[in-house]
Formats: sequence, structure tokens, C-alpha cells
Amino acid sequence: MDLSFSRFEHDGRVTGLPPDLAVLMVGVTARQAASPTAMMHARLSSHVVTDTPFAPSHGAFNARVAALFTRWKGT
Repeated sequence: MDLSFSRFEHDGRVTGLPPDLAVLMVGVTARQAASPTAMMHARLSSHVVTDTPFAPSHGAFNARVAALFTRWKGT
């Protein structure tokens, strides 16, 4: 798994996560997902508010710009 980003240096080395660390992260994530707290939250999340500033019901960050692009594209 390579989590490095492109650098402007020509001699910059690419770094990646060691395989053991990646396996450890997967294991931790699986244990967290199977925890009683996560399972209870999954059952309670059916009542999630769908219209928030960061997740509007129309699905676009800016509805007017999205409508403009849709009209411009013609679809």
C-alpha cells in the first residue's frame, strides 16, 4: 500500500506502509466494526437527518451551480 504523494524533488524516494502495519490496520478496523458500540450505532443510524450543510438532500454542494452545469451540458 503506497500512501506517499508526489514531490517536486527529482531524487525523492517513494515510501509505503510496511505490510505488517497494513494488516494491523485492517485488524483494528474489523474489531472496531464488530464492537457492540458500532453495532448499536448502526441500528440507531436509521434516523439520520438527511439535509445538513455538508450532506444536502439534493446531493450537490451548491445546487445553483449544479443546475447551471446540468443545463450547460444538456442532460
